[in-house]
Amino acid sequence: MFLFPLLSFYTSCWPKINTIPQPYMCNRLLVTEPPPALLGSHKARDCLLSNTLRPAMHITQLNRECLLHLFSFLDKNSRKSLAKTCHKLLEVFQDPLLWSLLNFHSPAELKKDNFLLGPALKYLSICWYSERVKVCNIEDWMKNNFQKDFCNRHENTVNDFLLEVCNRCPNLLSLTLSGCGHVTDDCILLLLKSCPNLKTLKLENCVRISDRTLEAVTLYGASLRTLHADFCRNITQTGLERVREKCPSITLRAERSANMIPDSKPEKKLMLEKASRKLVQL
Repeated sequence: MFLFPLLSFYTSCWPKINTIPQPYMCNRLLVTEPPPALLGSHKARDCLLSNTLRPAMHITQLNRECLLHLFSFLDKNSRKSLAKTCHKLLEVFQDPLLWSLLNFHSPAELKKDNFLLGPALKYLSICWYSERVKVCNIEDWMKNNFQKDFCNRHENTVNDFLLEVCNRCPNLLSLTLSGCGHVTDDCILLLLKSCPNLKTLKLENCVRISDRTLEAVTLYGASLRTLHADFCRNITQTGLERVREKCPSITLRAERSANMIPDSKPEKKLMLEKASRKLVQL
């Protein structure tokens, strides 16, 4: 029963709908006048049109706070692309306040120029699970020359990046490293010294991390409240107990770490096997 009034309503509006102005700019905020028949009374129409029919505004006419807010919704590549369009947007891209959080998903991303390291950085995450990166988790003496060369490049990339973080990001609060086979105890030690406000440190499958990192936590992790050391095969139960004893305020988690087989050179493995056989014979 409501079909015919609805059809007659749209029929009466059709000639006026066809006269709607077409958009005239593709890079500006567009404003078009709605059909008068859809506005109701003249008073409502005048009120709506007074609020909508304004000159088009270019994005660069927005203030800096609005531009920073808009940039915050974009990923690193999109921010970089937008920054190339004009000097004002480039200045927004280079504003340290925009870069309080950074996430990386491959070693290659660490070398790009689509981000900015600065004192505003609070949260940093470096996580990758590429099939090629699994080479980095192989024990060093088992790698061939090609694998060693590949891993050396990764190691230099990661170390250089973390050194820049130490030099430029003293206010870092949270650091997550997952699958980073080239992160060393020395890197973590330097980070703890350079970032005294660090509250959260999450390490996962970082094969070079050992009890030296846990010792550094007890010495330089005064602000640390959360420590994860999951699947780090060269961490021992002794090192974990030392952290629990000296830093009771730290929430410690080490899934599977102390129960995994640690790295050891073949001659060391033979010595351990011989020692275990002697104990069995006794």
